[in-house]
Amino acid sequence: MDRGVQGALGSSCELEVRSLSLGSLPAEQWDALVNDGYPFVRHAFLHALEESGAVGGESGWLPRHLGIWRGERLVAALPCFEKHHSFGEYVFDWQWADAWERAGGEYYPKLVSAVPFTPATGPRLLHAVGESRLALVEALLPWLESPRVSGWHLLFPSEAESQRWRAAWPALALRYGVQYHWHDRGYRDFEGFLATFTAKRRKEVRRERRKVGEQGLTLHRLCGAEIDEAALEHFYRCYQITYLEHGQRGYLPLAFFVLLVQRMPEALMLVQVRHHGVPVACSLFFQGGDTLYGRYWGSEVHADCLHFEACYYQGIDYCLTQGLEHFDPGTQGEHKIPRGFEPLLTYSLHWLAAPSLRYAVETFLTDERALTIARRDAAGELLPFRRDQA
Repeated sequence: MDRGVQGALGSSCELEVRSLSLGSLPAEQWDALVNDGYPFVRHAFLHALEESGAVGGESGWLPRHLGIWRGERLVAALPCFEKHHSFGEYVFDWQWADAWERAGGEYYPKLVSAVPFTPATGPRLLHAVGESRLALVEALLPWLESPRVSGWHLLFPSEAESQRWRAAWPALALRYGVQYHWHDRGYRDFEGFLATFTAKRRKEVRRERRKVGEQGLTLHRLCGAEIDEAALEHFYRCYQITYLEHGQRGYLPLAFFVLLVQRMPEALMLVQVRHHGVPVACSLFFQGGDTLYGRYWGSEVHADCLHFEACYYQGIDYCLTQGLEHFDPGTQGEHKIPRGFEPLLTYSLHWLAAPSLRYAVETFLTDERALTIARRDAAGELLPFRRDQA
């Protein structure tokens, strides 16, 4: 940003940016800046990551959160992490890192503003009502352009927030991704939702749901304090199974989930799958504002269609009964499309200190954005809705 605009921003001279420790900041001060109910930037969630050891230490995620004060009042905050790898981000820059290091540069450490291990769109620059976002970005720039790191990356902001950042800092490069989300279009219930499908797809979804019951499986929702120690320990075994099937261990320790149940139980909903009364699979959801987020899944059994029921159809059912308008079931997964999850763009912003690397990445992203839009549009043609519902 041209420093000459600072005068036009007025109150930016009154702002002071300082590094911030969640452990020494009262939760209510941080949470006063979270205005839309998004659960993953709440103090309880981010601090649980630190307390449980999921971030910090040797994890490669070093907390470098920034706070902005006006006098003695915290008026804005930006979650930040110094990264020494690119695991757990879900915006893949491994090729950039490899190319830069082959050219003799050092890609790590880098600075990332994101929620670790959580590819869910939501607010990143948290701020009090009435604060000028332009002034806040202007105050943050000297910290984000630190010579100690190769660049700064903002992952999964909303479209509106990404536009505001780019308006304030034109050097940011824009990247798109694609996810598949469900929206309540005025459906009465699950059958009302299926009524918008073609007859073929409606029949297939009903068959998938019926098949789960035919295998002797029942599904039970546990909310908040209903998630007791036994249920949580079983969930964690299932969570680890999902990662072990891919030859790795889950990023998050059991202690992290214990802290969430203790400190933000109202945001949690666990679907527990039982076979003749014995728990055999789980999916964990978060709720915030008008949105349900599907986050973790695992199963001790192989059962046809169980993943679809536990992770997708149960989530849609829950949204319809609770009046939630939006369901984000997690990243990737083209198999969501024929089940009524609509393709949409996700956003990330990238600033790279080295001009040659910045130019190369901007050139790459220009082509990638066009391909990503085409992929989203092609996916939209595969949705199961009747033509009169399109």
